[in-house]
Amino acid sequence: MTRTRAWLPPLLLTLAAAAILLAMGRPPICACGRVTLWVSSSTSPETSQMLADWYSASHIVHGLLFYAALWLIARRWPVERRFLVALAVEASWEIAENSPWIIDRYRSATTAIGYTGDSVLNSVSDIMMMGLGFLLARRLPLWAALLTVVVLELVPLAIIRDNLTLNVIMLLHPVDAIRTWQAGA
Repeated sequence: MTRTRAWLPPLLLTLAAAAILLAMGRPPICACGRVTLWVSSSTSPETSQMLADWYSASHIVHGLLFYAALWLIARRWPVERRFLVALAVEASWEIAENSPWIIDRYRSATTAIGYTGDSVLNSVSDIMMMGLGFLLARRLPLWAALLTVVVLELVPLAIIRDNLTLNVIMLLHPVDAIRTWQAGA
């Protein structure tokens, strides 16, 4: 595939994910009727509805980790193919994350009591954040990529008491002590 058309498969994959999310009944944008760039409160009803929020950092980390994993297991593949695989995994996660089962799991296992899932706009933004992380990993030296992961995990942990690591733990095997700490108790 020529470089001038390299953008087409990622675009089609992202549009397919958006179409599936719309077909699942996900709202295109926030029910509030507006679009903003950033939501600073992790407990706002607009979190996971706008272009970016504190959880966007975890999607950048996804990209950094997907790049590393695919470099380890498929380094002979062209980077464009590895990017498409990472994009397919991220798009699949966005679809799964917005299923009733995962939404209910977040509500019951975490402090995200009012979580209703993502808007399609937020899901597409999350997919693009993963792409940004993947591209950063490709360009940064290893030490800088590792430092980026650490910063993107520690800053949200300090500010909103959540990050990708805690999100995975609480989704797979909830820990009451973590839930209590996240609730500010």
